[in-house]
Amino acid sequence: MASQKDLDFTYSTIDKIFRLSMGETGDYSGAMYNGDFSMTLEEAQRQKHKFIADSLFIGPGSKVLDMGCGWGPFLTYVKSRGAEGRGVTLSQGQAVACRKNGLVVDVKDCRTVVPADYGMFDAISCIGGLEHFCSIEQWQAGQQDAVYANFFKTLSDLLPTGGRFYMQTMVFSKNMPPFEAIRLDADPRSDAYFMALMIAQFPGSWLPYGAEQVIRNAEPHFKLVSKSSGRLDYIETIGQWRKRFRAFNLEKYATYASLLPKLLTNPSFRGLIATFRKSPNRVCFQRELMDHYRLVFEKQ
Repeated sequence: MASQKDLDFTYSTIDKIFRLSMGETGDYSGAMYNGDFSMTLEEAQRQKHKFIADSLFIGPGSKVLDMGCGWGPFLTYVKSRGAEGRGVTLSQGQAVACRKNGLVVDVKDCRTVVPADYGMFDAISCIGGLEHFCSIEQWQAGQQDAVYANFFKTLSDLLPTGGRFYMQTMVFSKNMPPFEAIRLDADPRSDAYFMALMIAQFPGSWLPYGAEQVIRNAEPHFKLVSKSSGRLDYIETIGQWRKRFRAFNLEKYATYASLLPKLLTNPSFRGLIATFRKSPNRVCFQRELMDHYRLVFEKQ
């Protein structure tokens, strides 16, 4: 799994920039347009939050765990429905921002949560977290299925029979290039190069091979309630994000400037900066190197 250091590299580095671009509790996961791209980004994110909450039967008094909670957008939404939300994240920057905005968030590996920590939950969400659960090294060692199977066992222990879990995750798709071709010195127009930029953006992370791999590893404990692709929605979401990140704000651009020393001295950081310029995730979705799924599960 991506370590706390890996996730801090990605998320805490951009913490201030993100909040100045997207708002204090902005959502850094694909929105739900359902083909209506006349919606604003905020409307599409709220539609996603409603879909998740409705799918999980979240209402007043529901106890909800948001795994990999980001800057707390879904926690903020469930709070507005009268639910009791708790989040966990491995990003120090995200946790501090969430607490400042009145949310209950701990810095903790969500795969290690047990009932003794917080008790049982009525519903659990993991919006983008699974993307960081398996490292390249674990995949190469043939451990990817075990990583996901163990995670679903953790979830099962936290939910009653009939309790529901929502997962949103990027996955590798039909045009994924072979691993040995993926490198930053590949042709900058190639699929291999854009996939290498994705690895630079999310160090320590390797995606599932399609929604089928996730569903298969959930089966001993969960049945699938619904499945839908959000690939086209994510392409639109990323386009909207890029506009927000580039919009001028004096404090934000001063923060960009403060990162220049790292850009000049840290090769990994240069790879991260390249992702802002090239938007590899958008290209990977457009070329169907990756897909994106919304999955609702129910404990059997």
